[in-house]
Amino acid sequence: MAVRWLGHATTLLEIDGVRLLTDPVLGRRVGHLVRVGRPLGPESVGAVDCVLLSHLHLDHVDLPSLRALGEGLPIVAPRGSGGWLRRAGLSQVQELGVDDETSVGGVKVIATEARHDRRRRPLGPAADPIGFVVRGSRAAYFAGDTDLFAGMARLRGSIDLALLPVWGWGPGVGVGHLDPERAARAAALISPEVAIPIHWGTFVVGRSRRPADLAWPARRFMVLAGQYAPGVRVSVLEPGERTVL
Repeated sequence: MAVRWLGHATTLLEIDGVRLLTDPVLGRRVGHLVRVGRPLGPESVGAVDCVLLSHLHLDHVDLPSLRALGEGLPIVAPRGSGGWLRRAGLSQVQELGVDDETSVGGVKVIATEARHDRRRRPLGPAADPIGFVVRGSRAAYFAGDTDLFAGMARLRGSIDLALLPVWGWGPGVGVGHLDPERAARAAALISPEVAIPIHWGTFVVGRSRRPADLAWPARRFMVLAGQYAPGVRVSVLEPGERTVL
């Protein structure tokens, strides 16, 4: 198993030769958010077997990025989102609700519970957010966007790699998100072999001043995970960096 973090919630997950791309946002900007640093476009991703979409928010479902990857690329998305995605020209969409599963190549993709706002604001569609567990010879959990909840403990002992959001793109995060402490508590509930912090240090709002220290949420998560989940190894990646488990 290998994973490459491309920024924000976009990761390229490789298990048993199957390549899955999560929540691809690959351009220089999305809506009011501007990427910090060089974007990693579709050409840097290579061949992908399937895209996994966790929820419909602008910073997780970017239609130009999806179209650039190929309109016939298979997409697994939350139940209720398929019609909107197909109308946007993305024809190969499979919808999953919590605990539903499908197969991609030789691996299973299972939708998991997530606690997050279901609307694509201001006037877009709504669908219940999900996370994903991908199981082959190893198992990975991609949380998408979610708040901390006790049901995460259902995954305990069954996950090799957890991709956990630890921040966002503004000065704070509210209900429905993990911050470094809640993410560390999630790591304690799930107890993966390795946790990688995502959803940090990638976007800023418009022309707002760039924070002096973009990486502090990941470092803070590492410190707190050492307190709450000392048996979990934390690996902090830079955008574009790949690691092999």
